Amino acid sequence: MFIAVAGKGGTGKTTFVALVVKHLLRAGKRPILAVDADANANLSQALGIEAPDSIADIMRAVSEDRESIPAGMTKDRYVAYRIHQSLAEGKDVDLLVMGGPEGAGCYCYVNNLLRGFIKELAANYPYTVMDNEAGLEHLSRRTTQDVDLLFILSDATVRGVRSAGRIRELADSLRLGVKKKYLVVNRARPDEVKVLEPEIERTGLEYTGMIPADPAVEEYDLYSRPLISLPDDSPAVAAVGEILRRTEIL
Repeated sequence: MFIAVAGKGGTGKTTFVALVVKHLLRAGKRPILAVDADANANLSQALGIEAPDSIADIMRAVSEDRESIPAGMTKDRYVAYRIHQSLAEGKDVDLLVMGGPEGAGCYCYVNNLLRGFIKELAANYPYTVMDNEAGLEHLSRRTTQDVDLLFILSDATVRGVRSAGRIRELADSLRLGVKKKYLVVNRARPDEVKVLEPEIERTGLEYTGMIPADPAVEEYDLYSRPLISLPDDSPAVAAVGEILRRTEIL
């Protein structure tokens, strides 16, 4: 199963991904491939895994001749080899990090490699969970395609919900092969979701639940503790678990 998470900046995508991984592990659904496709990579901290070399770092080193390509090996083969090496392997969770752009905003070659490599790599895992960068760019670069479930996160604002709707529209227009798309409202109260119901309905997304503001998440972030180690009675952990049961992942 391939699960991807998208949404505008600040909606808590990385927190959601970490808690999805936590619940999958608790349910014995392993091994898991976690993919950090956000240029502002911080999924490693949320998962408590030492950050590996990113694909972008590898590409920069190769393009700047800081790494010599062995004789008889093409650049693409060498890069693929180095990407395999960069995979941070844990007991039950492995992590792949995309990293930042390779130049003045250009992701082209990195994304071409990432698409092919993720497809190849994900075939070896029963579960893949991808944390995407904020906004719409990752959709147009087609790093989020052929996924089983796309969770689009919003905060409890009209702007956030409308942004989620635009992500759904773009995913549909690009025919990315996403099987199911769900809306999650994060750091919200039931009364706020009630007010947002007309906007939620306009998105065309299936609303699958809200996650309450959780002081424990803020505390763990403050002290750089892995979010995956949040206690089971944390309100955010419980809410994500309910969302995963509702969407039949658990």
